[in-house]
Amino acid sequence: MPEPTFRQRRLGRVLQELREKAGLSQRDIADRLHYNVPKVSRIENGQVPDYTAFETMLDMYGVIADDVDPYVEMWNLAVEKAWWHQFRLEDHGYISLEHDATVIRTFQASYVPGTLQTKRYMRALFAGSRAQRSKKWIEDQIEIRSRRQRRLQGDNPLQYHAIIAESALRHADREQLVHINKVSELTNVTVQVILESIGMHDGHNGSFTLLDFAYPNDPRVLYVEHTEGAIHIEDPARVKSATLTFKHLSKLALTPEQSATWIGRLAAER
Repeated sequence: MPEPTFRQRRLGRVLQELREKAGLSQRDIADRLHYNVPKVSRIENGQVPDYTAFETMLDMYGVIADDVDPYVEMWNLAVEKAWWHQFRLEDHGYISLEHDATVIRTFQASYVPGTLQTKRYMRALFAGSRAQRSKKWIEDQIEIRSRRQRRLQGDNPLQYHAIIAESALRHADREQLVHINKVSELTNVTVQVILESIGMHDGHNGSFTLLDFAYPNDPRVLYVEHTEGAIHIEDPARVKSATLTFKHLSKLALTPEQSATWIGRLAAER
């Protein structure tokens, strides 16, 4: 079974909160729905119930008709087949997070962030991978990243703030550097460069991304990729620590204006 998406985990978390607020146990719900307790637990961890069971849960939790619409919307989003389902993804659940996020803050130590990459840069990354990939796989990945980049424009664009280490930009070609500066002209996009001359800093611990969402009760999520996969962290203390780290790196980095000038000079050297 695939890992639950952010939308599915959000629905499960809300159902758990409603159950606990109503003073009911998982056993109470299981008995009413003729489920076993492990199935109720799976639902609260992201397995989407069928709509009849979902309606029964809301009724047991005392949600009145006037208040039901937001929960129905959550259920509809949880079962929705989004555009990326047509591709075989190895994104460790990140795209579903990014798709629903309203604000993204990312620190990248080694590569230009995917949201800012040109197609040529993407191809160079895939060509340098240890794993041999088919032409179709590469073209699919390029299409996926290109679609993700559309979030930066439109009626309700993503608020995007990227801090990129100098070393990552040193490996980018002129086209990529010029593209970063062009995208950074968007009012919803902030790009900063952190120079090697700063010396040691917390960013040397690795890249990470923080994502905020529209629903007031949705937690900020910390997303960290590693060699064999990725982890999503919602623990408030760890997310707060990463948030403070991002703020600290932003202070150490060049301002957006200085960053654009620095990137422009580097591009001119190519």
